[in-house]
Amino acid sequence: MKKFIAILLTISLVFSLCAVSVSAAEENTPDISYAVASDLHFNFPDEELEWFSEDPIYGYANRRAAMENESSLIIDEFLNQCAEDNNIQFVLIAGDLADNGKADYTEHVAVAEKLEAFEKKTGKSVYVIPGNHDVCNPSEDDDTDLARFMEIYADFGYDKALTRDLPYASYTADLGEKYRLIALDSNDPSKSTEDGMNDHKVQWVIDQAELAYEEGKYPILMMHHNLLDHMPMQRVLSHDFIIRDHTATAEKWADAGIKLVFSGHEHCSDATSFTSTKGNVISDFATTSLTMYPLQYRYIEMTDESIVYEAKTIDRIDTDALKEMIPDYTEEQLAEMNKGLNAFAKNFLKSGVEWRLERGFLDEQLGIAPGDIYYDMVRDVIDALNDVLNMPLYGEGSAQELGRTYGIEIPDSEYKDGWDVATELVAAHYAGCEDYPLSGRDVTILLRTVSIILKTEFATLDDMYIFEVLTTTIAEASGTDRFLLLENYALGLGCGPVSPGEYFLLALLSPILMSFANDDEVDDNNGILDGYGINNNSENISNNFVSTLNEIIKSLLYIIKFMFKGFETVNYFK
Repeated sequence: MKKFIAILLTISLVFSLCAVSVSAAEENTPDISYAVASDLHFNFPDEELEWFSEDPIYGYANRRAAMENESSLIIDEFLNQCAEDNNIQFVLIAGDLADNGKADYTEHVAVAEKLEAFEKKTGKSVYVIPGNHDVCNPSEDDDTDLARFMEIYADFGYDKALTRDLPYASYTADLGEKYRLIALDSNDPSKSTEDGMNDHKVQWVIDQAELAYEEGKYPILMMHHNLLDHMPMQRVLSHDFIIRDHTATAEKWADAGIKLVFSGHEHCSDATSFTSTKGNVISDFATTSLTMYPLQYRYIEMTDESIVYEAKTIDRIDTDALKEMIPDYTEEQLAEMNKGLNAFAKNFLKSGVEWRLERGFLDEQLGIAPGDIYYDMVRDVIDALNDVLNMPLYGEGSAQELGRTYGIEIPDSEYKDGWDVATELVAAHYAGCEDYPLSGRDVTILLRTVSIILKTEFATLDDMYIFEVLTTTIAEASGTDRFLLLENYALGLGCGPVSPGEYFLLALLSPILMSFANDDEVDDNNGILDGYGINNNSENISNNFVSTLNEIIKSLLYIIKFMFKGFETVNYFK
């Protein structure tokens, strides 16, 4: 009898454990899982490589540093990974499907054919939204207008749509049983990069979010332009990449119950969150260009309790097919790609960025011209800046050696020269790497290296004369008093009060310094956020304080806008 009871207890225990195991498995099973990509920038490959520098491997990297000739194969590999990953149920693409799609609809046809083959092979649905490269107001037969775009991509959201917002390319569609995709067309087809947001579009999103909740669905928003800042002062210095009135809009959308936004456009991997006055949190995930370093897309798993996200990388392509398409590729290039496409892409990016930054100091970029009273001084400084960036950082005849003669200590590192540091920092921005704060070693190396020119080019110049040059050149060329903005950087570096000469230096460096991803509490590439089932509303704690603080911030922003009077983009502070 005892033996029989023992057997029953054992069986009971086994079944209990199984039940617990099954229950745990059910709890850990996501309600939905999917991939998010952006800025595919598909290009038909050129017949031969065009070289922009003497680098034997990366010399074809242009100013955009996009892997244009490889784009088709990178997209293929992305779709292959999504096909092979059984966890991926859907694929979302946040715009810029084709690089020259505005003027060449056949690029879109080529992308649509890839997506069609993927859907037929896997049974998984793809949802797209246009970006600023995709649609224009047509003037030629080959152009892509909104109607043609929606026709080409009919199978990838538009024919599945629950609602449409014509004449825009916005729509909604259900993702599984619990979630509803709100695909927002944030573009203006008549503009290059600027958004096309208006009151109607903002309200349409709110209406669709409310409708989703009424029907028992959680809303997920996808658009091309960013909702939130993804680098310091993006709203000022890169305002075409973030929607106008973005703070006010984020407030409204957060309070409408939208927690999750996917965007692209900026080509960086960055996640940031905004908390409304009422305590509602909305997070904007900017996803880097799929065909530029770091060749990433996002993988998302969602339950009521959590939003789990992970950055996944494309690290291989069919190099045999690449060689067949473009015979110019050398065996050395292909070997480097086969060693690791991601590492190849990083060096490709850095080569292109260096090429671009060097040309960012051209006369037309700085708003100066021969004959200007200050032209010679500005040109001398810029030439000196290029010289010091090209100078070896360490050893005989190095920047470190020269700096010591002026009492400037450049920390030891593995960097070869200033350009090496600068391009590494820009690459970090694209990759969503937050290991390079403005107060860190790497930025210190860069700033101390270029600060050598303060001891050379500025040594005999009066600070007030330099200040006059500043306010009549770069400040005017950039459309804002950039030096007020840069003061925070200088103070953050422990420089104390900043001289006009230092302002000038920081202004020249701003194309580099402004390329940092925000270092905030949200992990850019891998992390967990509260799911839609978690109530973030914090009205029960310090809501009055938050409201008061919000009013103070609004007042400060009003003062800032006054300081920027005449600046055409002041509405981006709203």
